[in-house]
This record gives sequence, C-alpha cells and structure tokens, in this order.
Amino acid sequence: MKNAPPKIQLVAVVDDDDSVRSAIHSALKSVGLTAHSFGSAEEFLNSGIRNETGCLITDIQMPGMSGLELQAKLAHDGDRIAIIFISAFGEPWMRAQAMRGGAIEFLDKPFDDNVLLETVFKALEA
Repeated sequence: MKNAPPKIQLVAVVDDDDSVRSAIHSALKSVGLTAHSFGSAEEFLNSGIRNETGCLITDIQMPGMSGLELQAKLAHDGDRIAIIFISAFGEPWMRAQAMRGGAIEFLDKPFDDNVLLETVFKALEA
C-alpha cells in the first residue's frame, strides 16, 4: 500500500508592502510554517515554487499584476493553490470576484494575526 503524498505546507506571501510581508512572514514562522515572500505576483510566478505552495496569501491591489489577475493566471495554468486575499482597499466587487474564483478568504487590512493563521491552517488542510 502506498503512502499518501505529504501535505504541502509551504506558504507564499505576495504583497508590495515590505512591512506587511515581513509581519506575515514572522507570524507564519512563529507557528512553524515555511514561508517565502515576494514583492509582486510576477516574482512569485517566476520563483519556481508554485508546485510546492500549499497556500498563497496575496494583496489584491499591487503594481503590475493584481491579486485577482494572479488568481486567474493560476487557475488558467491548472495550479490548485489555496488563496487568501488581503486588502486595505477591497471593494465589494473585488471580494465577490475573489470568492467566485475559489478564494478561501478575503481579509481586510489590518487583520488579526490569529485570524490569518487560523485561515492558513484551514487552507492547508483543504
């Protein structure tokens, strides 16, 4: 009998704000998760870690490719990564589009670290 493949526990953080990336990265590390941070969607897409990523935390509004465009690109490419959106300026239509696209959650900045971490663990179990 074969063993089931291990659950992917790598979390990618994509946000153009250095302080937000750093804070999320620290919170994830504090609970034993492996995280990689990127300043843009393009950096993440070019990183070569898409297949290792179990959960993606991304800002919705960034220079270059937006979080929604990143979500659409991943879906188009057949990448099944659980996505959590974060935004300081989330319009209702953005939230609706993100959730229709399969997002796990849409959190408004500022958010509670514990809420984010609970959501990440839920996403990794999905």
